[in-house]
Amino acid sequence: MNRRNAVYFITKQTLRLLSLDAISKIALPPIEKVACKPLVDQGCPIKGGPRREREDKFFISANLIYAALKAFKRGSPAVRDRLLNLFLKEFLRFGDTKNTCQMFRDKYGVEPPGFLTLSPEGRCNLHCKDCYAASLPKDLPHLTAATVEQILQEKYEKWGSWFTVISGGEPFMWHDDSMDIIEIAKRHQEQYFLVYTNGTFINKKTAERLAEVGNITPAVSVEGFEKETDERRGKGTFRRILDAFKYMRNAGVPFGISVTANVKNAHLLVSEEMVKFYFDEQGALYEWIFQYMPIGRGVDVSLQVSPLQRQQLWQREQELVRKERRFIADFWNGGTFSSGCISAGRPGGYLYIDWNGNIYPCVFIPYWKDNINELYAQGKTMTDALFSDLFKGIRDWQRSYNYMREPHCRGNEIVPCFIRDHYEVAHDLFLKTNAKPGYPSAGDALRDPEYFNAMIQYDKKVAELLDPIWEKLYREY
Repeated sequence: MNRRNAVYFITKQTLRLLSLDAISKIALPPIEKVACKPLVDQGCPIKGGPRREREDKFFISANLIYAALKAFKRGSPAVRDRLLNLFLKEFLRFGDTKNTCQMFRDKYGVEPPGFLTLSPEGRCNLHCKDCYAASLPKDLPHLTAATVEQILQEKYEKWGSWFTVISGGEPFMWHDDSMDIIEIAKRHQEQYFLVYTNGTFINKKTAERLAEVGNITPAVSVEGFEKETDERRGKGTFRRILDAFKYMRNAGVPFGISVTANVKNAHLLVSEEMVKFYFDEQGALYEWIFQYMPIGRGVDVSLQVSPLQRQQLWQREQELVRKERRFIADFWNGGTFSSGCISAGRPGGYLYIDWNGNIYPCVFIPYWKDNINELYAQGKTMTDALFSDLFKGIRDWQRSYNYMREPHCRGNEIVPCFIRDHYEVAHDLFLKTNAKPGYPSAGDALRDPEYFNAMIQYDKKVAELLDPIWEKLYREY
């Protein structure tokens, strides 16, 4: 039994037991045990990584499937249809896109990106502290509906990419030619959408529309509980979020939460109290953790999660994923789930397009070389952007650092982030390729020696704490 068949076996058996909770609790452990063997014990150390990394990938994949099955059980008819016939089918690689991926590989010699993040709208109705969007002008451009549709069509037809992340600004504020995000999703039933939102636009009617299209899951931003959320996002925001949760639960819409970890709240975001409140009481299916990334001249880098907190977060996240079986993903501490950095259109990875049409390697790398509007005007495609010197430079670093290397040669994947954990390498590449800053503070950061030195010192301190964990746990085949 290979990897795909093993995980598919879990899914089929679990679907049969969905309505029998008591039996499911008894039956799932042996089912999982059967599937685990080919993934972990017999897995390839080159592609899958060291043994413990293969275990990490097994647990996070299984947890994602379990979250999808919970969504299926609670979901509206359209949600059930899209989860079963799109999300699970494509995630387990039994869908129609694998042939498209093969054609891309045959033509370019590499696999295509797995998804992209798209921010068609930069505006937001909130003014959160330390948010990059808070300092943006109010009369921002936005992507047209025609451009959004062309992007979605191209990624599906040329890359075989069926998953799309929508960010912002506030995505539910975007409208163009009587088109909004929900209507876009309705027109693209071949794709599944994860929408990062502040939740304040999700009322009863919106929740019902989401339930009708079936292929959207909102990730609602919170900062903790009411005190922390309202302190950053504005008084009354938390109560509006709880209302949004209620509307989505009643309509059968799967949802999760998104959090920004900083030095002040990192301990809270993975606490037992918070996990139980959002997952068990409110019905969230997942939690995305984004660590605060300082960008700009004179910016206070001490606001980012401290090195010691990084270590503590990793330990707690491992416990939540492995023992409590929650789907919780931290893009900095969770590099073993994804074989490290996934930016710059790496095989299975992603890229980011903002409301100006600028194409970035990652949401957290604010430097770009190509613009989608300009590429389309020249008769080119997104694929052309994958081969810029900036994108190729990052992918070269990924391969030299860890990607697809033998376990004893891999760099520490608990510190995977190109710009955050390896700032000196990133800084040099941005200058070498004449990458364009996406906003003024990003340009300031490149020229600020104090910022440069502070980030380098941060990287060294993080490595001092996390390298021993990698050496001890992730060197065995």
